[in-house]
Amino acid sequence: MSEHLLSRIESMMPKLSKGQKAIANYIENHYDKAAFMTAARLGEAVGVSESTVVRFAVEIGYDGYPKMQYAIQEMIRGKLTSVQRIDIIENTISPDSVLDDVLNHDIEKIRRTLDETSREDFKSAVNAIINADKIYIFAVRSAYAIASFLGYYFELIFSNVKVVNTTSKTQIYENLFRIGKNDVIIGISFPRYSASAVQAMRFAKDRGASVIALTDSLNSPLVAPADHVLLARSDMASIADSLVAPLSVVNALIVATVIAKKQDVIKTFQQLEEVWDEYEIYQKNEEGEK
Repeated sequence: MSEHLLSRIESMMPKLSKGQKAIANYIENHYDKAAFMTAARLGEAVGVSESTVVRFAVEIGYDGYPKMQYAIQEMIRGKLTSVQRIDIIENTISPDSVLDDVLNHDIEKIRRTLDETSREDFKSAVNAIINADKIYIFAVRSAYAIASFLGYYFELIFSNVKVVNTTSKTQIYENLFRIGKNDVIIGISFPRYSASAVQAMRFAKDRGASVIALTDSLNSPLVAPADHVLLARSDMASIADSLVAPLSVVNALIVATVIAKKQDVIKTFQQLEEVWDEYEIYQKNEEGEK
């Protein structure tokens, strides 16, 4: 993707206007910043108008600025350091509208996730989960928050769930060495991608297990060993990963499994409600209701 974008720029350079050449040079030298700039902000950084930036995108062969911006983002996906992300924030989020900007970015990620996630992969992933002898969930670092949430509810629904959270190669294989062809592993990772997640998924694949990847792009290294790919956008340019779209996909997995195992889940939660009541797990209101 990176070579494709930059080769377009190089091939078109002699035909570009002075302003367009300035845009091209900026993208070549500062693509990590340009990837998250609006057309207006990119134009401001270069010293040209927003319309010049839009015309530049069309000139080099993209169907509008958003398509070119997406190509730049794909070029750097997974390569940004934390320091680079901090530097980019000033070009994408205004200090006066942080709440609005962040929430609107998250809304857009959910929209893109709806457009990009395969319904067939989702259905086949749910089928693999509900028919597995054992369910393994693997994630480390910030992605562990998603795995923990998924694991909490899956442990209520199923009796065969194991959440693995380690970057130690020894512990990875010790936790997964019993995995087999009747099992499933759900690997979760987003930029910057976890080498441990890729190793765990490859190990599970070699053992014949069904492999589900929850990641952000078909260019993710988690895709290669996966039998089922669930895409969820998580490309906020900040030190904190945006987990809104991935968490929505996880919610959908939980709901789908509840629907598929409705009668079993009802029995389980009836028993849980009795335990919760007996041991006063939840606070009651003044009328004695939970």
